[in-house]
Amino acid sequence: MGDIVLTGDRPTGRLHLGHLVGSLSQRVELQNSGQFEQIFIEIADAQATTDNSGNIQKVKDNVIEVALDYLSCGIDPTKSTIFLQSEVPELSDLTFYYMNLVTLARLQRNPTVKQEIIYRGFNNTIPVGFMTYPISQAADITAFNANVIPVGDDQLPMIEQTREIVRTFNRLYGETLVEPRAVLPKNESCQRLPGTDGQAKMSKSMGNCIFLADSPEEVKRKVMGMYTDPNHLKVSDPGKTEGNPVFIYLDAFCKDKHFKEYFTNQETGKMEYKNLDELKAHYERGGLGDIKVKKFLNYVLQDTLTPIRSRRQEYEQHILEVYKILFDGSDKARKIAAETLGKVKKAMGLDYRNDLELINNQCAKYGSSPIKVEEKKLEAYKK
Repeated sequence: MGDIVLTGDRPTGRLHLGHLVGSLSQRVELQNSGQFEQIFIEIADAQATTDNSGNIQKVKDNVIEVALDYLSCGIDPTKSTIFLQSEVPELSDLTFYYMNLVTLARLQRNPTVKQEIIYRGFNNTIPVGFMTYPISQAADITAFNANVIPVGDDQLPMIEQTREIVRTFNRLYGETLVEPRAVLPKNESCQRLPGTDGQAKMSKSMGNCIFLADSPEEVKRKVMGMYTDPNHLKVSDPGKTEGNPVFIYLDAFCKDKHFKEYFTNQETGKMEYKNLDELKAHYERGGLGDIKVKKFLNYVLQDTLTPIRSRRQEYEQHILEVYKILFDGSDKARKIAAETLGKVKKAMGLDYRNDLELINNQCAKYGSSPIKVEEKKLEAYKK
């Protein structure tokens, strides 16, 4: 069996630039590499209900938004299987069995879970379903025998917990599950893109995101209002590029071609800056204003988002086809997850329909007629 990829997102809103550099671009690269046997991309709508139980409509509405974002970024349904978590109930069964392999104390120590609890302000009102998110994620991964999981560095504790569950299950019941490995973005600046306000994380609720579906006008407005070095008050002041969101975004998105296109004098043909290092050096020594840098960033982002917007507009005209992609992918995913669930139950000794030894022992115990090992007879009992 070749390598299998599993990744996905919670449908709580449209996807943004952080998703693009942190996962979406990498998924497209992996998809088009031809190196993987299968690629599964999950829209985790069931998990999204754990902290949106009072607003299920929000989750339902954003399923199509996330699907459109996937397709517009280049996810190809002929190469990758896009599916809905809620359409694969076998994942819930696996989650239940795995719950008995993890202690509450271990879940509470998970750094990602702890951070998310603080971020959402749960305090002592943590939904049980949300607390068991790492177990649900382990079910998602193992259901498809996925061994390659593209994630940001903040998700590494979740993958490690999945590995622990796999090891524990295999130790107790025999080698059944595949142990996954995490794959981080190659560009370090892509592992966690900050918000436009300088916060460490983009957040839909904090309004510091640039969404993939934003109009050109919205993107420009957000870029021009971005947080920069607070001590860079005048153009002549030296500025800091490290930790400066504008330059972090440039690290993630700009290419040498952008300097040639934007900073070349059309009359003389001379380039003002050849690459990002030269732009950073000028900013750091002083003499380069934030507005000029932001205008360049806007140019870079518009160039990045234009083809994505164009593809999205095409898919928006064919919403029924998008739903068909989701339903077909979910049907395929469910068949595979059902096979894994069957293997898990068999390993645990819970496949009663196939356990002839158990049935015949009980028959002998009570003096009842045993099952004769004849195919037709056996099939009749299985139905």
